[in-house]
Amino acid sequence: MMNDEIRRQVITLPDDPGIYRFYNSDNTLIYVGKAKSIKKRVSSYFVKAHDSRKTEKLVSEIVKIEYTIANTEFDALLMENNFIKQNQPKYNILLKDDKTFPYLCILKERFPRIISTRTYTQGAGEYFGPYSSVVSMKNVLDLIRQLYSIRTCNLLLSADNIEQRKYKVCLEYHIGNCKGPCEGLQNEEEYLDDIAQARTIIKGQISIVERHFKERMTEAAETMQFEKAERFKNKLLLLEKFQTKSLVVNRKITDIDVITIASGEQEAFINYLQIKEGAIIFSKNLEIKKRLDETDEDLITYAFQEIRLTDFSTNTTVFSNVPLLVKPEEIENIVPQIGDKKHLVSLSLKNALYLKSKKEIDKEEKKAKKNTVLEILQKDLRLQQLPVIIECFDNSNFQGTSPVASMVRFVDGKADKSGYRHFNIKTVEGPNDFASMKEIVGRRYKRIIEENGQMPSLIIVDGGKGQLSSACEALQELALYGRIPIVGIAKRLEEIYYPEDPLPLLIHKKSPGLLLIQRIRDEAHRFAITFHRQKRSKASFTTEMEGIKGIGKKTADALLAKYKSWKKIKEAPHDELITLIGKKKADLIHGQ
Repeated sequence: MMNDEIRRQVITLPDDPGIYRFYNSDNTLIYVGKAKSIKKRVSSYFVKAHDSRKTEKLVSEIVKIEYTIANTEFDALLMENNFIKQNQPKYNILLKDDKTFPYLCILKERFPRIISTRTYTQGAGEYFGPYSSVVSMKNVLDLIRQLYSIRTCNLLLSADNIEQRKYKVCLEYHIGNCKGPCEGLQNEEEYLDDIAQARTIIKGQISIVERHFKERMTEAAETMQFEKAERFKNKLLLLEKFQTKSLVVNRKITDIDVITIASGEQEAFINYLQIKEGAIIFSKNLEIKKRLDETDEDLITYAFQEIRLTDFSTNTTVFSNVPLLVKPEEIENIVPQIGDKKHLVSLSLKNALYLKSKKEIDKEEKKAKKNTVLEILQKDLRLQQLPVIIECFDNSNFQGTSPVASMVRFVDGKADKSGYRHFNIKTVEGPNDFASMKEIVGRRYKRIIEENGQMPSLIIVDGGKGQLSSACEALQELALYGRIPIVGIAKRLEEIYYPEDPLPLLIHKKSPGLLLIQRIRDEAHRFAITFHRQKRSKASFTTEMEGIKGIGKKTADALLAKYKSWKKIKEAPHDELITLIGKKKADLIHGQ
């Protein structure tokens, strides 16, 4: 099932191709997937039953969804592979046809083999992967075997075994795929040089290998070894064919950071990419709240510095859609205008612009939803204006002791906790809810008048006709009666009372307007009860402390403020108590 938070995230996903990333409650990446439509693919996880229990477990752990838009589905495939290699999310290994993903492994042995495996064994060799696609993994392995003479047999090629000529060359030697290290026909140094180049290819650093082949081809041609030069030329063609599948842009564009900004009125949206030989190996989105009139150049400069600190990058070239104002001396900033570099910036900006449009849609939806509830409440209560600011009052006392009251403030249908207020009842003796209500309403709006503050659009009183009448008396004394709408809500039947109207208004129980009133009333009650309990607890503690001869209210209050409970006071170091209340009183406390 999809909870409200996940539903909100899914609704705002794009229909574009790209990759999606699932995170758990620890903010750990647990799965990366690719999709022709990110929105449709992610939605499918939450709207259908899954045959695999592992998939069900994956879905149950998802609390956050991130994505990166790609230009094509194929680009998304390669991007997915890069992210999996970089992060190795646990479900990318455990899931996918109930098998683990394959690795390439350079085995830890003399004349090491390069094998594909789905089993990771610590210490067995150097692992690369996992690969999300078996095809892509086999393409890399096939390329290596076409370029280099890497043995495929599992013979133990120790120096003694080779010297004693225990083995004979096999068919792979006779067809040219192996140079016969088993008979000592290839020395270990030459073999390890091939392995080193193969490792470079597996890491994706094709240009290093290409440069090596070009140098060897040139050397062979200059010494009239044309057949040897032809072999290196063919190897270069194989590399070029393999690289036609590279992601996003030309592979010569490598070790690059890309950062772009799409700016709105109140926020700016940043997309950041890291590029390695034409492939995106890392992606991140940021939202920045504008405080003043910051320029896009200011914001992108700030964002870039933050990202470089948290997501370590050693790249010295940065592409962006607006220039960075400040940067380290070793970093070159380019704002590309044409070609592959511009293509990369456009792809990054596409992600940033989508974030911006999604935010704008979210705002409009929230505004429409908020206004809808307030409009319903306006209609339910027959108000002339939209109740944008609502204040609600509640009393609380326990058997006539410690009478207190509270007021909560809601703005645009949401709690504005900075506007909450507590009241100690000052002018009323005993449990008199009506008089208490008159006092607190009068005190509240007298102060707003004195401070030239903002009056509410609607006042709600927790109680029936009695409490409402008392509140109205306070407004009359301040000449506010009739200028601010005021209603009372009776708890028993959730009836709404108007001033001077003996009959209550019954609103449909499922009306969003009534539900909002109930939520505000319940919050006022909670706020009053919490304050009342704190006051009773303090009064009880103070009384108990004052029962100790020589300890007065002032001392009890000081101890309560610091230690919060009698147990903690008793456990406090004697020297600490002496510093706070003096030696004589400290001795009295520890003497109990």
